[in-house]
Amino acid sequence: MHPSPSVIIFTTCSGLGFGLLAWLGFGLPDVTGWVAFAFFAVAYLLAVGGLLASTFHLGHPERAMKAFSQWRSSWLSREGVAAVAALLVMGAYAGLLIFFDIRIMVLGWIGAVLSVLTVYATSMIYAQLKTVPRWNSILTPALLLAISISGGALLAGQITEAQVLLPIAAIIQLIWWTRGDLALMQSGTDMATATGLGKIGRVRAFEPPHTGTNYLLRELVYQVGRKHAIKLRVIAFVLGYALPVLLILLPFGHALAALAVLSHLAGIATSRWLFFAEAEHVVGLYYGKR
Repeated sequence: MHPSPSVIIFTTCSGLGFGLLAWLGFGLPDVTGWVAFAFFAVAYLLAVGGLLASTFHLGHPERAMKAFSQWRSSWLSREGVAAVAALLVMGAYAGLLIFFDIRIMVLGWIGAVLSVLTVYATSMIYAQLKTVPRWNSILTPALLLAISISGGALLAGQITEAQVLLPIAAIIQLIWWTRGDLALMQSGTDMATATGLGKIGRVRAFEPPHTGTNYLLRELVYQVGRKHAIKLRVIAFVLGYALPVLLILLPFGHALAALAVLSHLAGIATSRWLFFAEAEHVVGLYYGKR
């Protein structure tokens, strides 16, 4: 698929923001007053900023409110409902904690669960799509949740937990890439099934369906060279997982912690670009693209 910058920003930043909110909801780190304000401010900037960025990918942003009414059948709508609920609950929890030094743990736990559910709903928008075999796997929600929770631990300063969770996320990332490379071939989908002509005989492309581009080719068919994909995967893995783990294993320092967070953000943004660029939509088979 065509990697839209707005969606990359959304999935990277909002995942990290809701991950941090989840840790804060469970009382980690144990902060109050203006220190708590700083943590919540960062979490809300990432979560809300990411959600706002996603609206730029909509053809009609003014209709975004209508998405909330489809929560019974749409993961996009469920994501919106969960996000708003999480932000409202965590806003109340943060306000009491920051300005009145009152910690209502049940409220924080509810907000934390809603934050995790928001990330899960986001992941299911992609995981449910049978038309993109690379995404259509339980590994997709597992990956997005692992990145959100481990990144949130890193931002929350939960170093011991991050040392465990980041390697777990890295392993899931490697498995997701490996499985994804075989997904289209193993899906049973090919040009014969894409055109519906398989029952007649062997199907091959004689000439392109169109002499020029169209919406489907622009939005759903994007090819990235295998050589470049491997380079980007290495960059994503090193910056997103390996370097942050190495940095937090060193004696703690705020500069090193900040560098670990920035490195993680850059790496996850790179992996998220690949998430979309390598998504082989089956419609591409109709156009002879694979």
